[in-house]
Amino acid sequence: MKKAYKMKNGAPYVIMVLPALLVFVTFFILPLIFTAKYSFYSWTNFSQEITFNGLENYRKIFDDPILAKGIKNTLIFAFVTVTVQSLISLPVSVFLNSKIKGSNIYRAIYFAPAVLSTLVVGYLWKYLMSSSDYGFINQVFTGMGFEKVNFLGNAQIALFAIITISVWQWFGWSMVIYLGSLQSISEELYEAASVDGANGLQKFWHITIPGLAPAIKINFVTSTISGLKIFDLILATTNGGPAHQTETILSLMFSKFSDGNYGYASAFGMVFLLVSMLVAAVMLGVFKKWEDRLG
Repeated sequence: MKKAYKMKNGAPYVIMVLPALLVFVTFFILPLIFTAKYSFYSWTNFSQEITFNGLENYRKIFDDPILAKGIKNTLIFAFVTVTVQSLISLPVSVFLNSKIKGSNIYRAIYFAPAVLSTLVVGYLWKYLMSSSDYGFINQVFTGMGFEKVNFLGNAQIALFAIITISVWQWFGWSMVIYLGSLQSISEELYEAASVDGANGLQKFWHITIPGLAPAIKINFVTSTISGLKIFDLILATTNGGPAHQTETILSLMFSKFSDGNYGYASAFGMVFLLVSMLVAAVMLGVFKKWEDRLG
């Protein structure tokens, strides 16, 4: 009787969870299972047969120098973006958390780019960074007497130009997370530190940073995972060029799907999943040790 009563009381919660669970299974678990399965098969547009080929797709991947470049670019993009993003958003959030005139307007302005579609942002900055006559940034450079800079066509700087675009769009998102956490830190801690003679830097290092530890963890982990998934910005700006210098794992996977190499592209997807899991595990381990030291 007691068991039946518990099941009856728990039924509404199960019913509420089911739609989300169904969506999760349909759009994540099942595609993941099929992707893992077909990564061991030879499946292309050029043959009507789908044949098992074991680890052949993975062997081809790790013999492909372009994939190594894609993994390298993906990791550089993710870690440089999240680092620069936090170095900008953290002091900005501290500044806007103080009682300054118009702080809400500044918050809205800084957060606004995060609302835009990444594709729209990519096309906008492609126009601004263009090395032709209509590129606004190069018009400013030439007007000041400097040479034009081919931001997205120069293999040495193209990836960092894309990183700059991503930081511009998403630093406001990180800023909002830091702001929310800053407002939860008690003012009494700062007042007590002032009584003890602590200066501004000491307050920041010993009160603000430990108080922001959960927000820093959330920002770094989520922003890094988002950086690893970079695709739409690459598609809108360079499409992986010049000479594969801005290719990422997902842009390479997309190109393989577009070429009709479905089994090979599925193997790319599994490699991306493994890289993401490894990076997330390392980051969570590092932050766990940091939080233990703070605690």
